[in-house]
Amino acid sequence: MENNDSYDEKPTVMVTNDDGIDAAGLRALVRVLVSSNRFRVLVCAPDSEKSAVSHSITWRHPVSVKQVDINGATAYAVSGTPADCTSLGISEALFSSVPDLVISGINKGSNCGYHVVYSGTVAGAREAFFNDIPAVSVSYDWVGGKSSVDDYTLAAEACFPIFNAILAEIKNKSYPLRGFLNIDLPTDIANHKGYKLTRQGKSIFKMGWREVTSERQGGKMLSTMEMESDSSARTEIDTSTVARGHLLFKREVREARVDDYDTDKRFLQEGYITVTPLGALSQAETDYQFYFKEWLPSAVQQFSSAL
Repeated sequence: MENNDSYDEKPTVMVTNDDGIDAAGLRALVRVLVSSNRFRVLVCAPDSEKSAVSHSITWRHPVSVKQVDINGATAYAVSGTPADCTSLGISEALFSSVPDLVISGINKGSNCGYHVVYSGTVAGAREAFFNDIPAVSVSYDWVGGKSSVDDYTLAAEACFPIFNAILAEIKNKSYPLRGFLNIDLPTDIANHKGYKLTRQGKSIFKMGWREVTSERQGGKMLSTMEMESDSSARTEIDTSTVARGHLLFKREVREARVDDYDTDKRFLQEGYITVTPLGALSQAETDYQFYFKEWLPSAVQQFSSAL
C-alpha cells in the first residue's frame, strides 16, 4: 500500500494497459504524467503482454501482485488481465484511494472499429466506466519501419490537453459518466491534423487460419496485427512439435476492411487524432432490430406446432 500524504492536493490518475507493465507506451505515458508534476500517478498493469484478451477477467483463482519501480509513480504488476488490473486498482484493496481518472494505454497499434471488442486496452477503460469512474483508452497507430518509441512520448503529450480538461470537469463535478473515451493517434503523430470527434466504425482485420507444424512456423503475429519481420533474429529455440493426435493452427491476417464513411479508422488514416465516445451496450442497428419485431411472433407461431 502506498503512502499518499504528499499527494492530497493533486488529482489521482491510474494507468493500466494490455501490452504489459514494461511496455514502451505505458512507460512514456507515465513519464509525461509524472514530469508535469500535476498528478498523483498510480500504475496497475499486467505483468506480461495481454493483447486481444478483450474484457476477460480472472475468476477461479487469485492474481499475484508485485511492486515495480517506476520513477515518480506507485506501480504494481499483476498476473491478471487489463480488466483485472483496473478492477483491483480502483477497489481500494491495493491503493488507499479511488483514482479520479483511469487511463489505459498507450497501446501499440490502433483500436478502431470492431477491434474495440477484442481490445484489452479498451477493456481497461471500460472496466472503470462500469464502476462510474471516468476513463480513457489510448492507442497509437504503430507501423513497423515508420514508427519509433519516441512517438509514444509525442502521443502522450498530444493527449495531455484532453486529460487536463477531463480532470478539470471532474473537479467541477460536471463530467458525464455515461461512457468513456477511446483515443487513437495517427502514425505521423508529429504532424497530426488536429483532434476529431468520431464515431466507432466497422473496420476490422479479417482473419484466417493455417495449419503449422511448430509454434515458430510462419513467424509471430504482433499486437499491431503485423507479422514479425525478422523472427529468425530471436535467440530462443522452439523445440515444440505437434504431439501425436494433435494439430496446430495459427491465425493470419487475410485482409483489412475500412469504412468509407466518417468513422474512427477513416479519420485516423487521414492523420487526425480521433476521439470516440464509447459505451458498453451491444445493441443492434435499427433496421436489424425492426426486422425481428415481426419475425419473432411469426416464427414462434409457425414452428411451435413442430414440437
